[in-house]
Amino acid sequence: MSTPSAPPQTASQRVMRGPGWRHAAAGVAGVAVAIGLSELGAGLVPGAPSLVASVGSAVINLQPPGAKELVVALFGENDKLALELFVVGVALAIGALVGVLSRRSRWVATAGFAAFGLLAFGATLLDPQASPALAAASAGVAVWAGLVAFDRLAARPSERTAASMPDWSRRGFLLRSGGLAIAAGAAGLVGRSLIEARLRVPARVASTILPAGRLATLPPGAELTVDGLTPLVVPNDRFYRIDTALLLPSVDVASWRLHIRGMVDRETTLTFDELAQLPLFEQYVTIACVSNEVGDDLVGNAKWTGVSLRDVLDMAGVQAGASQLVGRSVDGWTAGMPTAWVMDPAREPMIALRMNDQPLPVAHGFPARLIVPGLYGYVSATKWLSELELTTLEAFDAFWIPRGWAKEAPILTQSRIDVPKAATRVQKGRSTIAGVAWAPDRGISRVEVSVDGEWREARLSNPISDATWVQWRLDWDAAPGRHVLAVRATDGAGEVQTDRRTPPAPDGARGHHSVVVDVA
Repeated sequence: MSTPSAPPQTASQRVMRGPGWRHAAAGVAGVAVAIGLSELGAGLVPGAPSLVASVGSAVINLQPPGAKELVVALFGENDKLALELFVVGVALAIGALVGVLSRRSRWVATAGFAAFGLLAFGATLLDPQASPALAAASAGVAVWAGLVAFDRLAARPSERTAASMPDWSRRGFLLRSGGLAIAAGAAGLVGRSLIEARLRVPARVASTILPAGRLATLPPGAELTVDGLTPLVVPNDRFYRIDTALLLPSVDVASWRLHIRGMVDRETTLTFDELAQLPLFEQYVTIACVSNEVGDDLVGNAKWTGVSLRDVLDMAGVQAGASQLVGRSVDGWTAGMPTAWVMDPAREPMIALRMNDQPLPVAHGFPARLIVPGLYGYVSATKWLSELELTTLEAFDAFWIPRGWAKEAPILTQSRIDVPKAATRVQKGRSTIAGVAWAPDRGISRVEVSVDGEWREARLSNPISDATWVQWRLDWDAAPGRHVLAVRATDGAGEVQTDRRTPPAPDGARGHHSVVVDVA
């Protein structure tokens, strides 16, 4: 009497078989395929979103108070890379969990991957630049590809069909899953490289020389010559970058518009060419990030070329009672500053189009950004500018304000030691201590250096203006032993930099920068 053969297994039944590690690895590989393919699609199809960047941006938008300073303190300008790696890592870990749970039912895998897709699609909808149709297509293709890869790896064939299927040994499985993961990673890297290749200033803009009606020149003695000292004017490729954009916005300058609206007499819209045809001027301005810890380098000085912000606002006509100017980026980020600060004739706020005699780099805000002397960047320095809105201080809170940062944030008086570096060995004899000090837009009147508690006045470079930093140096006779060096600055208003240490939140770090050196 023959034993009846078992009926063919369904996909759900096949997934139930096999050890847990196989399903976990299959889940990881499936998620990797979904991510890699979505990144490749974002690179190949202009306008298609990076799902990883979209989820990461949603994390930034939903971050609790205090998260910004922690992440910046840990990773500095690599904070965005760290966040994206975290997003990918969490996704892969959840993929492993979904894989293990799918041993009970194939529908767990379907539901898990579909949830990934819906989450990523929802995150893309928070991006003003994203196309909902392309976002839906990208998420759908990613989910389908991830499930196909998972099924191929996790499902074992029945006894009857085993001979016609690929090798299901552990070695064969590891080769296939590893190959898929490597291919997915390569696809993701290619996609990112294609995205970054699109992020360049158009040739017609790069080749255009913008005439400036008022030129900025460096006065004699503006720069000191000391090895290791931060340059007076920081090159574009070395200038710090802190913003919330995981992927730099790709702006079509031909269709870009600057809108001025809100509490104005006339809503006004300018094209890039119309903006560039307004009277231009140059100025050196030092800008700083409020997250800059004492002694860190999230501060820089550059020559900016652009249009008077007040001239543009005058075109629209600012109404009485408009106490806040809000700058809005093409990606939706906002910064709010007091209108009175912008309108004060003692300073020159501008819409910058060039940086250090070059077209404004994409990483620093192309095609246009705000430069407002004296205010921290988070309340003023809007990159990828698309809109200026006049409102009141009470009516609107810009991006960082609900996250625990001060609404009004003038840059504090600060100084830093560049030479010698902390924990370095210095040769005995005549040596130099040097660094920079800044207090835009009050200027620096004095810098003092403490050597083991004894304060001595340093020599200052000739200031460019009150809106820029100065370099300073002090020559000293270094005696053998361990020494503690510290610096403090006095600004143009006579205020001496405090020695009381505070964290960056909510309105900037305070305290003297100090280093310990050994003299041999």
